[in-house]
Amino acid sequence: MSRFVLIKAVLGPVMRLMFRPRVEGAEHIPGDGPVILAGNHLTFIDSMILPLVCDRQVFFIGKDEYVTGKSLKGRLMAWFFTGVGMIPVDRDGGRGGVAALMTGRRVLEEGKVFGIYPEGTRSPDGRLYRGRTGIARLTLMTGAPVVPFAMIGTDKLQPGGAGMPRPGRVTVRFGEAMEFSRYEGMDRDRYVLRAVTDSVMTEVMRLSGQEYVDMYATKAKAA
Repeated sequence: MSRFVLIKAVLGPVMRLMFRPRVEGAEHIPGDGPVILAGNHLTFIDSMILPLVCDRQVFFIGKDEYVTGKSLKGRLMAWFFTGVGMIPVDRDGGRGGVAALMTGRRVLEEGKVFGIYPEGTRSPDGRLYRGRTGIARLTLMTGAPVVPFAMIGTDKLQPGGAGMPRPGRVTVRFGEAMEFSRYEGMDRDRYVLRAVTDSVMTEVMRLSGQEYVDMYATKAKAA
């Protein structure tokens, strides 16, 4: 039995009891082959809930600090996140974005599911911020379809993204798969990359019902 199957079997019932997730549109996730799940990011527990509501294992990029803690809590976090599919990457510095992109490409070329938050960081205020174009480069480089998704209500259970979440109901809503084969070979055209990214974010906004802000979340946090 893989660690992913074990975690779902052991923690899945606990998570369902605590968060009572309502899952909508899961049938839009292809049963096999590469696919990108792209959605909003409200709080820390998003990355715990998403892998547990999907039938297929979801691989995603996470901060390497999540798996380097030496305390009991740190070791448990490392066991959980690497078990459900997190791939630790040092995202600081100029090479962090390239490493994350290449990691996503490798996952997709292996025919797996890759999860990504195009905003690049958690929303500072519950609104949806401008997407970064890495999502567009991934779909154009690999031909993998994009399934948009929305996390709804997780920020109410863990305000600020820190501390223990409280019990409550969350919704995970998936939209129809999007494919961009018409832009094949144009993964270096910045106008195409922006158009593809904005198309995905428009769908995420429709699914989530969030107010959209045409600014990067990192800039809003730094203001």
